[in-house]
Amino acid sequence: MCKPLLDASRRGDDEGTEQFFRSWCELADKIVDYADRDERSGHNLAAGAKLARASVYYLAAERMQSRHYPYRAEAFRKGMETFRKSLDLGQENCRCVDIPYASSSYPGLFVKASTDSGRSPCMVFCNGLDSLKEMGYRAGVANELSRRGIATLFIDQPGTGETLRLRNLIGYHDSERWATPAYEYLSSRKDVDPGRIGIMGWSLGGYYAPRAAAFEPRFAACVSWGANYKWGELQKRRLAREGDRPVPHYWDHVQWVFGKTSLEEFMAWVPCMNLAGVVEKIKVPYLITHGELDTQIPLEDAHEQYHAAHDNPRAELKIFTADEGGAAHASVDNISIASSYIADWLQENMPNA
Repeated sequence: MCKPLLDASRRGDDEGTEQFFRSWCELADKIVDYADRDERSGHNLAAGAKLARASVYYLAAERMQSRHYPYRAEAFRKGMETFRKSLDLGQENCRCVDIPYASSSYPGLFVKASTDSGRSPCMVFCNGLDSLKEMGYRAGVANELSRRGIATLFIDQPGTGETLRLRNLIGYHDSERWATPAYEYLSSRKDVDPGRIGIMGWSLGGYYAPRAAAFEPRFAACVSWGANYKWGELQKRRLAREGDRPVPHYWDHVQWVFGKTSLEEFMAWVPCMNLAGVVEKIKVPYLITHGELDTQIPLEDAHEQYHAAHDNPRAELKIFTADEGGAAHASVDNISIASSYIADWLQENMPNA
C-alpha cells in the first residue's frame, strides 16, 4: 500500500494524503472481495479476520483526510460496515452499545471480562483527538484486560468517531460531561461492578480521562496513556510549527472537533484544555504512561502532570524507553508493550470487590 506513496509524500500533505487514501482503500476493497469468497464457502472465521483487516485500512484512510474531502464519508461507511460484520463472522467478544447522553446518545463497544465472576470491573476507554473506538478495540488492549478479569467499554465520545461524523456532537474541555453518562450506563449493567469502574484514554485521552476522574469521583481508577498536561498551551507551539501534528489539515480538524468557526475562535477557547489544578483532585489510583521519544507531547509534560498529583500516594509514572519499546506517542511503535503494562497495573490497583 505504501510503496507507491513515497514520492507523493515528499510533495506536501494534500497530494500525498489523497494518494494514501486511494492506495489504502483499493487494497481494502480487494481484501473484502476475498472475504466474500470465504463467506460463500462457509469459512466465516477466515472471512471475519479479513474484514477486520479491511476495516482498519478503510478507517485509517478516512481518518487522514480533510472533513471536506468528498470520498471520506463512503470510506467511513465501508469501514464501519466491515468492522461490524467482522465481529459477527469472527464470533468476537465485542458488542455495539449506545450510551444515553443529554437529549441524544453516543455509541460504544463493550467487551466482557473473560472470567465468569458475576459483576466484573470495567474500564471506559476514550479516544484522543482523532482516533476511533474501533482503533482502540483493534489495538488489543481489550484482550489484555479481559484476560485479567476486566471488561472494557470503548466509546466515541462527543467530538470523535461516529459521534462527530454521524451525530454532529462536538467535543468539550469538561470531559466529565460525557464520562458521567458512560459511568451510569455501566453501573446499570448486571455484569459490571459499579464500585470498580475506571476510565482511561490515549493521546488527548490522556487529558480527558484525568479530567473526568477529577470531577466524577465514582470512577475507581484512571490511566493517561500518554500525558497531556497543558494541551491548550501546546497549540501555540504547534501554530509556531513546533512538534508533530497528529493529522494533516490539523487546524481545520480541531475546529471541526470542538465546533469552532475560525482558528481565532479556537485559539481563544483552547487554553481551558489544561490539567493544572485538576490532576490534584484525583483521589483514586492514577497511572500516567509516556514515551521518551514522543514527538507530539513533550516528555517534560509527563513529569509535570505526575508531579501535580504528588498528594495522591497511588499516582504512578511509567516512561517507556526506546530500548524496551512503546517509546513513541501513545506507544504506537509497539502498542502491546503499553497495553500489557497498563493491564497488569489495573489488575493490581483496581479496588477489590
